[in-house]
Order: sequence, then C-alpha cells, then structure tokens
Amino acid sequence: MSTWESALRQLCQAQPEKLAAWLQDDQRKLWISIGFLCIGGALYGGALGLWRAPLQGLYVAIKFPLLLALTALGNALINGMLAQLLGAPISFRQSLLAVLMSFALLAVILAAFAPLCGFLLYNLPPLGSTQQAFGYSLYLLTNTLLIAFAGITANLYLYRLLKHLCQSVKQARQILLTWLGVNLFLGAQLSWNLRPFFGSPELPVHFLRDNPFAGSFFEALFNVVWYSLV
Repeated sequence: MSTWESALRQLCQAQPEKLAAWLQDDQRKLWISIGFLCIGGALYGGALGLWRAPLQGLYVAIKFPLLLALTALGNALINGMLAQLLGAPISFRQSLLAVLMSFALLAVILAAFAPLCGFLLYNLPPLGSTQQAFGYSLYLLTNTLLIAFAGITANLYLYRLLKHLCQSVKQARQILLTWLGVNLFLGAQLSWNLRPFFGSPELPVHFLRDNPFAGSFFEALFNVVWYSLV
C-alpha cells in the first residue's frame, strides 16, 4: 500500500489515535494534507462550475482549492493562538496541521460527491431553456447542502481528535467552537472575495468579479435580509 493510499485511509477513518500520530510527523503529513486539499478541491470545484460553462469549471477548479487553503491558513494563524489561550496541549504547528487535516478531509468528501454533480449536470435543464431558473436554484441548493454536510463531517472528526488531545471534553468543545467561529467568518468573507463559484446565468463568465474587494459577505447578507423584511 502506497504512502498516499495509507494516509487517505487513515484520514477517512479518522481514528483519533492515528490522527494524533500525524501531529508528530508534521512535515510529511503537512504536505500530504495540502495535496489532498488541492486535488479534492480541484475535482469538486471543476464539477461545481461546469454547469455554467466549461471555462467556469476551470476557474472554480483553481479557486476552490485556493479558498480552502487560504481559509485553513488564516484559521491556523488565529486558532493556534486561541488554543494556547484556552490551555490546549497543542503547539502552533500542530494547530496548523490539525486545521489542514480537517480541510483535507472536507476536500476528499467533496471530491467523492463530484460524480453526483456530474449526474445533476446531465439531468438539469440546460442554460437558455425555459426551466433554467429552476435548474440553477436546484443546483445551488444541492451543492450548498453537500458543502455543509462535508464541513460538518470534517469538524466532527476534528472534534474527536481534540477530545483525544485535550485534558477534558469541555476544553475540546471550547476549542472547536472558537475554531468554527473563525471558519465561519473568514471562510464566508473569502468566498465573497473569490466569487463567482456557481456562476450566475445572467452574467458573463469571469475568474473574479470586477470589484472583488467591494463590500463584504455579511453586508450583502444584511441587505438581503433587510430588503426582504421591509
């Protein structure tokens, strides 16, 4: 069994004792985690953007791993400090690797869903048809649920690792909740800056929007909620 195949099995099985051993072999497992993140993210990203256009699929195959990597790096920088403040027996480098392992597992799960995206692409109404809006909404909703499922699963496995490493379940839960908070805010904002991912049928295909740093995800969300209420 190759090193990568063995690492993939251990990552998917997510046994805390084996994953804890990864934190001791940090340099080797660091590159393996980055590899899984990039490959899995590219496979799913390509399938994600393909409904809009083949070029959009290529763009998202580049941007989706970049989104995961930037979110993981930003989280690791903040989470390493938070773990120390909460008294966790995790070094800064181990915190970086733990976050990368979680994102690598997320990417692997999403890559496994890439054939499902292909099935949807084959069966949904094509662009330009009278049912285009329905197809776009269904595709958007389905992929949002897939990403949410993969994220929840990856963080549950990360929680098992934290319980194995920390002194108490309460400490592990505190660390996980702080990490999830950082994931939410940083990941949402970076996804806003790197949009589009799904690609709107009404807009031309672009790698980035013309004004990627204008506004924020939370400002847009507030406006949507506000205008729906007034």
